[in-house]
Amino acid sequence: MSAFTPKLFTTLKGYTKEMFFKDLAAGIIVAIIALPLSIALGIASGVTPEQGLFTAIIAGFLISFLGGSRVQIGGPTGAFMVIVYGIVMEFGMNGLIIATIMAGFIMMAMGLFKLGSIIKFIPYPITTGFTTGIAVTIFTSQIKDFLGLQLEHNPAEFLEKVSVYAEHIDTMSWGSVLIGVLSLGILIFWPKVSRKIPGSLIALIAATAVVKLTGMDVATIGSQFGELSSAIPRPQIPTVTLADLRLLIGPAFTIAILGSIESLLSAVVADGIIGSKHRSNMELVAQGVANIASGLFGGIPATGAIARTVANIKNGGSTPVAGMIHAVVLLLIMLLFMPLAKMIPLSALAAILIIVAYNMSNWREFAEYFHAPKSDMLVLLTTFFITVIFDLVLAIEVGMVMAAFLFMKRMSDVADVSYVVLDAGEEGDQPSQGGEGAGMGIRQGLVLPKGVIAYEISGPFFFGAADKFIDNLGALDDHAKAVLLIMDKVPAMDATALFAFRSFKQMCNRHHVELYIVGINEQPRSVLEKAGVIEKIGADHFYPTLASALKQIA
Repeated sequence: MSAFTPKLFTTLKGYTKEMFFKDLAAGIIVAIIALPLSIALGIASGVTPEQGLFTAIIAGFLISFLGGSRVQIGGPTGAFMVIVYGIVMEFGMNGLIIATIMAGFIMMAMGLFKLGSIIKFIPYPITTGFTTGIAVTIFTSQIKDFLGLQLEHNPAEFLEKVSVYAEHIDTMSWGSVLIGVLSLGILIFWPKVSRKIPGSLIALIAATAVVKLTGMDVATIGSQFGELSSAIPRPQIPTVTLADLRLLIGPAFTIAILGSIESLLSAVVADGIIGSKHRSNMELVAQGVANIASGLFGGIPATGAIARTVANIKNGGSTPVAGMIHAVVLLLIMLLFMPLAKMIPLSALAAILIIVAYNMSNWREFAEYFHAPKSDMLVLLTTFFITVIFDLVLAIEVGMVMAAFLFMKRMSDVADVSYVVLDAGEEGDQPSQGGEGAGMGIRQGLVLPKGVIAYEISGPFFFGAADKFIDNLGALDDHAKAVLLIMDKVPAMDATALFAFRSFKQMCNRHHVELYIVGINEQPRSVLEKAGVIEKIGADHFYPTLASALKQIA
């Protein structure tokens, strides 16, 4: 049951006053970082600023309280922004809440069924492709507020969005541009002044002060959303129909998969920094509970946030207490200062999200793939362009299918079937049997008796290699009385390879040729045994070594 024990309960053993004060300092700093991000991500996701904060408070607390990582910080992230905006535009706020709660149950199920370790098998070109694609989409979505464009509706689709921007470029507000550039400058250069105080907070304070003191006519949170509420929402169960479930199951799975990938990736990054090991299945359960709670309180999807998690570590956070404190501090800020947030310029928030997009773009890793194998680059570019032009769901589906087919191709390429040439040493050379790959698998001091043919199979014996198996074996020699299949280099086989195996056994039976298996490993032997092939061949036709097989045949 240790796999399903929250890290909080483990770390509280031996918890000291010094550890608490370090967690307290880290939690306050991370809350200051999370404050502008949560507001910005809420607005960019098509919901209210309050909903962004509710998510950081409720989900952030539960992810730390129940999670499987010592230092994970949870909340809304840029990766979800595009998905959430699309769901809100198509299904409304009720649809988003239903999808978020459904995603929470899916993530809980993934954790309870111990699928946490499976997420890491998603190929890196796919995660890099859709992460960079999301970054590009976030950047383009912020152009409207950064330039202060006057639009009745901001489309969700990339190409339509770019077209609308071009049509309304004459509505650009130079005041918004000035505030946006000022904010970008602070975000870029402030870390050189101090890393203790987040640049995003300084940018918001400076931008708000400039607008307030100069009376500039720029769009603010208040001009778009009116008065902001500091009231804590009451949990509400959304109205759900069977039709809603059918329509929203796709978006829910997208939220669950993306949330699982990002949270576990964040936990892995944190492990590498602090030298710990997270509990992946408990982390997924916690993420699921957090998303269910976020949905019930009218929030948006949440996951582990890599940047905030790293900030937590660098500022001394060492246990989940820091994450819980971060959520409590955010709650206090919301209760005391939320009405003041209405003065924040939208172009300043856009500047923050542009930096978020840049940081999550992985453009250096993206560029490195141009030196990688062409197949990996193809998966990367396909996932990237589908994410940008269409949507993330289709991108992951196509990327996974492409990666699976390429994996099968590679497995079939490394698999080989060849004649075995045996060197008799002083007793004389056995002539080559010929065929592709002849000369491989030489065994010194062994001689093939007359009428005995030997083949060696190397590599995974999957369906990609099954055709190669049949083609290379060809027709049996009329003078052959026995065939040896050397399989000590076959780690695994599948059902298609099993069919090819059966076909070859039938061929041997028609020609009255005995079939012997040498050095078979555990997994292939188990496959043959379950299919009844071992019984048909005969258990006495299996030998651990080539020498023992030749001794028996001779």
